[in-house]
Amino acid sequence: MIKKLLFIVLLFFILETCLRLAFGFCDALLYQRSEEYEYIAQPNQERRRFGARIFYNSWSQRNEEPDTTRVRVLGLGDSVLFGGTWMDQDSLASTLFTLETGMQMLNVSCGSWGPDNCAAYIKKHGAFGAKAMVLVCSSHDARDVMSHEEVVGVMPNYPDGQYMSAIAELLGRYVVPRVWGVIGRTKDDPDAKVANNGYVRAKSDVFNPGFDKLKDIADSLNIPFAIYLHAEQGELAKGEYNSMGKSIIAWAQENEVPLMQGLRNGEAETMYRDVIHLNEKGQRHLADCLKKIVNFK
Repeated sequence: MIKKLLFIVLLFFILETCLRLAFGFCDALLYQRSEEYEYIAQPNQERRRFGARIFYNSWSQRNEEPDTTRVRVLGLGDSVLFGGTWMDQDSLASTLFTLETGMQMLNVSCGSWGPDNCAAYIKKHGAFGAKAMVLVCSSHDARDVMSHEEVVGVMPNYPDGQYMSAIAELLGRYVVPRVWGVIGRTKDDPDAKVANNGYVRAKSDVFNPGFDKLKDIADSLNIPFAIYLHAEQGELAKGEYNSMGKSIIAWAQENEVPLMQGLRNGEAETMYRDVIHLNEKGQRHLADCLKKIVNFK
């Protein structure tokens, strides 16, 4: 009996250690609620998760502190620009842009954010002296209006605290939600709906007011504002954007906002991690596109 107990304890210790050291369990990216823009990553975090380094500065931006000696560009968006916790800091499009242009791209993004979340962030914190703004969005952002649904500390992908045990995190965040989800007892968080369903349903019947708000902010600061419209894989296969994507293109044309279409600028199936999120090759391509968009000096 004692030998069996010792074996179980040893097995527990080995599994706990492997999960922490090899996969970064108990070192998850943490989030906080916001009355203005729903939620955001907590500031001042440096994590190691699934082999990737994740860094957030004091403004909850996924980059170093704003550098007043450099030209700054606001990179705005959702999980596509954020990169996900599987994407290393050095592989992000915003990091590559910063290294290769001499400018600094401030990565103001979060999973499932829409343009209205981005505008609310700028309204609260300012534009950090940026000389340009670029929004990376997808078709569903046309109708992805803030709902202020509770996700922090509720949905598995938006924790607000660390687990005490790596094994407990494995079970609590990954195993149990997936088992219960199969039998219909849990809801996917916003990002998981995209990856699991292959598309995003419209959350609202109205066009996202954040597009107008971002343009108004840029106009008030007298700085350029441009959009990169990223395609979901379903759109890539069809060779055209869905009705929501077309409404974004129409808005940009009507408001004379420069818009680059990913579908027309080299996006390929090999650049995707799932139906919408980019892998390292996709982030590399996005960085090159962002450099073309922000072509002023």
